Amino acid sequence: MEMGRYSRQILFPPIGEAGQGKLNKSKAAIVGMGALGTVIASHLVRAGVGFIRIIDRDNIELSNLQRQTLYTEKDAFEQLPKAIAARQRLGEINSNVKIDAVLTDLTLDNGEDLLKDVNVIIDGTDNFATRYLINDIAVKHNIPWIYGGAVSSRGMFAVIHPGTTPCYRCLFPDAPAGRGETCDTVGVISPITDIIGSFEAVEALKILVGEKSNQNLEQFDIWDNEYFQMDITQGKNPACPCCVGNQFDFLDRTSNSQTAFTSLCGRNTVQINPRSGLEIDFAQAAERLRKIGRVEYNSFLLRFFPDNEITLIFFKTGRAMVHGTNDIAKAKSYYSKYIGS
Repeated sequence: MEMGRYSRQILFPPIGEAGQGKLNKSKAAIVGMGALGTVIASHLVRAGVGFIRIIDRDNIELSNLQRQTLYTEKDAFEQLPKAIAARQRLGEINSNVKIDAVLTDLTLDNGEDLLKDVNVIIDGTDNFATRYLINDIAVKHNIPWIYGGAVSSRGMFAVIHPGTTPCYRCLFPDAPAGRGETCDTVGVISPITDIIGSFEAVEALKILVGEKSNQNLEQFDIWDNEYFQMDITQGKNPACPCCVGNQFDFLDRTSNSQTAFTSLCGRNTVQINPRSGLEIDFAQAAERLRKIGRVEYNSFLLRFFPDNEITLIFFKTGRAMVHGTNDIAKAKSYYSKYIGS
């Protein structure tokens, strides 16, 4: 290992030579290689974390380049998978780090296998369902993880230490399914994703070298220059089904927390059916979605046309039909982009 390349980091007392040695032997997983994930991965690779697994299901689009810092126009024109392009770029930054690029959607079928063998999990996702799944796996296998999110000019992050801190489900008992803002509906500016991703990377380094983590839920709005800090050390829910009751609903195929995805044979359509039950306000949804595509709705359903290929039909209960594909991962990506869960 070329320790000279980390000389400035080793001079930083909380890391030093001993900490650098720990980083070189550590394993991290980053779920999602979008705006947050690319920032996190770049920092951890440059810091010399020995093994990094990057997990992402999507291809690179031109609209990603405004904030997803590892990718180029060439990547977008070739429609490369994010995980593959990121692995190539990260390998050029530090060839001593082993990059395990996994081109997949993180699900209850593969989640434990992909995450249970690392020392820290870092959230680079853009939807609540995946975060609840990460939380279940982290609590079940006692792995610290870092939550982060960014949209518009706002962002937040928190560190979850199973058995010590509140878990994600303590902090957010219910996901705002069907009503969450996403970058595809309200936009995002790249400085906020850089900031939140960098904070997540710092917390990962602290965990890996054995330093004390941030004990707060940190929130920022960098456009309005607002900052809010909440001490979450006393936020553990004594009735939390996950970290108290060891009930892992997002790993349980029969749970009402699961969302069913079904490819409809012969119809070039995927049906998405959240079992938990929610109610979409069509007027509010139409107001958001009209900024990015054509919308039609009545009292029974809403049709959204984001592009020439796909049509999404939403029903009041959150059930959706994604016309134009039989690919469940692609349908989930569209649903996540525009509904936010």
